[in-house]
Amino acid sequence: QVQLVESGGGLVQPGGSLRLSCAGSGFTVTFNTMNWYRQAPGKERELVATVTSDGRTNYADSVKGRFTISRDHAKNTVYLQMDSLKPEDTGVYYCNAAIGWARYWGQGTQVTVSS
Repeated sequence: QVQLVESGGGLVQPGGSLRLSCAGSGFTVTFNTMNWYRQAPGKERELVATVTSDGRTNYADSVKGRFTISRDHAKNTVYLQMDSLKPEDTGVYYCNAAIGWARYWGQGTQVTVSS
């Protein structure tokens, strides 16, 4: 059974950093495409970052140069390092796994950027 559990969200001041974690079970993180999405209040869910099975990464223009997606095979975990955070980065961040034709989601973790 595939499960994704996010952690690491919280309240941070503008310019600060957070690292989100997504622990996978029931599948191997490094064998599949993993994504981070976010959803701000009143807005649609948007794709933030992707890492493919061969390690290629891609980022939304709004986070390029500030966010870094990475993965740890031994821990079966995907990370999202978020630096230089802005108030507009506020939202619920979701981990997503693309396994074949199926898509799996974590429960989400809240990130709030505010002074």
